[in-house]
Amino acid sequence: MKKLIFLFLAGLTACARHHDPAILSGSLEWIDLSHSYDKNTLYWPNNAKGFEHVTDADGKTPLGYYYSSYSLCTPEHGGTHLDAPVHFAENGQAVDGIPLKSLIGDAVMIDVSAKALADRDYQIRIEDIQNWEKEHGAIPDNTIVLFRTGYGAFYPDRAGYFGTPKTGPEAIPELHFPGIGPAAAAWLVENRNIKAAGLDTPSLDYGQSKDFKTHRILLGHSKPGFENLANLEKLPAEGIYVVALPMKIAKGSGAPLRIVAGLASRSR
Repeated sequence: MKKLIFLFLAGLTACARHHDPAILSGSLEWIDLSHSYDKNTLYWPNNAKGFEHVTDADGKTPLGYYYSSYSLCTPEHGGTHLDAPVHFAENGQAVDGIPLKSLIGDAVMIDVSAKALADRDYQIRIEDIQNWEKEHGAIPDNTIVLFRTGYGAFYPDRAGYFGTPKTGPEAIPELHFPGIGPAAAAWLVENRNIKAAGLDTPSLDYGQSKDFKTHRILLGHSKPGFENLANLEKLPAEGIYVVALPMKIAKGSGAPLRIVAGLASRSR
């Protein structure tokens, strides 16, 4: 019996080491990092369709009670969404194959908005990450890294967000918005073993990218991407717990994402 009690107490001690008490007690403040899906949802300019929400029923039934039901249609990649590894990595994980541990966990927020708002073609650099670490310490392994560019403030204005109001193939050469530079992406997966990366722009790569190298690096290392995030200005630099759960689309290359950030009281 004494041995069992010792093992039980040892287990509790281990839990205390690995889980923030605020998380265990449910005392987090939750911030929604997702844009709503509606007629204003932004998609890549050459997407043939946008978000469609069709009313199938809305009103009183013959028996006198209210009932509503709707049908929806959406491309995988648009609005706040997840990029699965298979999006740019042949034989990579599809949406339904991504382990939950890759989508949930501790996170940091690196604010590059001053540089990004001054240069629509800004690519986040290794030095941006290292400068953050000089102040806050090295990013631990298995951390979700979020970048704030400030472009979330333009959403859903297409011209402000994408850099052009145009849609269709002719818009692609005119895309101007920041992204994660390939060198920074490679540094993160090679030196910090991050879980995932996200930002408040339409793409992990900057708008003028033609080879989508950042996508290829992150997704090629099975690091999911979160795009079109909202409310990053409400987050501190650290002390963040993220839950990023996409619609579980079988064989999906991407999916609509509901992503939230929990802040412990000491971080507010």
